[in-house]
Amino acid sequence: MADSQAADLVIILITGPENPKRLPSAFFLASTAAAMEQNVIMYFTGPATELLKKGVAESIHPLEGGNSIADFMKLAEDNGVRVIGCAQSLDLNGMTVDDLTKSLPLLTPSQALPALGEAGRVLTW
Repeated sequence: MADSQAADLVIILITGPENPKRLPSAFFLASTAAAMEQNVIMYFTGPATELLKKGVAESIHPLEGGNSIADFMKLAEDNGVRVIGCAQSLDLNGMTVDDLTKSLPLLTPSQALPALGEAGRVLTW
């Protein structure tokens, strides 16, 4: 990974659009830790990779009339959370790099796990 400093917190996000009410908590935890000046990474893999697809996170509202998952993701990134996608999960979800809402690092599990494993805490969500 580009940052040589080990992350204080890694959230390996597996939950995707199938469970919208579970998603905000992961972003709240990441945002809070980053706002407290912790080095935070969220690694999107499996179904969570779909959240990186254009229009998907914007269309998911855990509470009717409430913020979208895209809003929660933006809050996390605005607080300094680094978002990384799983390159293999793009294929599993029928996606390509062109489907992503923006350019972001894409790593295979074998590329990501050494650095993610060095984190002070790792949560799977």
